[in-house]
Amino acid sequence: MDPKQTILKNITRKKPILNRDPQFYNNVPIPSWIELSLIDACNRSCSFCPKVDPSIAPNTYQKMEDVLIDKLCADLKQIGFEGAFCLCGYGEPLLHKDHIKIINKLAQVGQVEIITNGDTINETRLLEIYKSKASRLLISLYDGEEQISKFKKMITRSKIPEDFVILRDRWYSDKKDFGVKLTNRVGTIKIGKQNEVNLKKKCFYTSYQVLIEWNGDVFLCPQDWQRRVAMGNIMQKSFFEIWNGTVLNKFRRKHLDGNRDLSPCDKCNAEGNVYGEKHAKVWNKYYSSLKR
Repeated sequence: MDPKQTILKNITRKKPILNRDPQFYNNVPIPSWIELSLIDACNRSCSFCPKVDPSIAPNTYQKMEDVLIDKLCADLKQIGFEGAFCLCGYGEPLLHKDHIKIINKLAQVGQVEIITNGDTINETRLLEIYKSKASRLLISLYDGEEQISKFKKMITRSKIPEDFVILRDRWYSDKKDFGVKLTNRVGTIKIGKQNEVNLKKKCFYTSYQVLIEWNGDVFLCPQDWQRRVAMGNIMQKSFFEIWNGTVLNKFRRKHLDGNRDLSPCDKCNAEGNVYGEKHAKVWNKYYSSLKR
């Protein structure tokens, strides 16, 4: 397997959702992608992930509760959200004991993808996830190429369609960027060949998505592992109030202007423009209309 091809396939897979024509609510563009961090714990500590350093990202084992999921779903239904959810964030989502119930609730609003390291998956769990309302399961393989045959046999025996599960090669060394699109996670990771931080680079993340922590805190994007600057909290405000709120609009305007001088973005080296070009354009048009 070629790690560059795997990254390209991942980008291509998400483009139909993230590069589609944006939705609007009250003339305001709304996101197409919401990442949820169900639990603040991971059973692995990969060298390219901040979880490798407990002083930065310790396992607290705090988990998202039903009441938060219910509140989020109600908020999103109110604005007509038709995008997708990604269960990943700052921990291993399948460690949350209620992940199936959460998947089924979210699926009433939009598509649900799960990204997992696969360590907890056996044939029974694989079939359970397939029979839920999940749209796709992505398994990142960190141990070696032999994992491919292991999971393919599991998929075959379970009689699950091959396109439901995506196996991602992630076992490479730092010479191949570990098989991932390597970033510094806003200054928390230095391993590998990292791009320089460019404070004048445009970023579209805030135009098309957000990340929601286990406790309802809303963060700019999955790159922000410092988690010090929350845009708001789902349990205190509606999703739309946060999405179109003062703080997030401040960051979004700067990002669209090619200005990353606010923390934590001033330490980020992520490209930020792989997806979301259409969302960025409609936000620019929206902001221009406010000046008239």
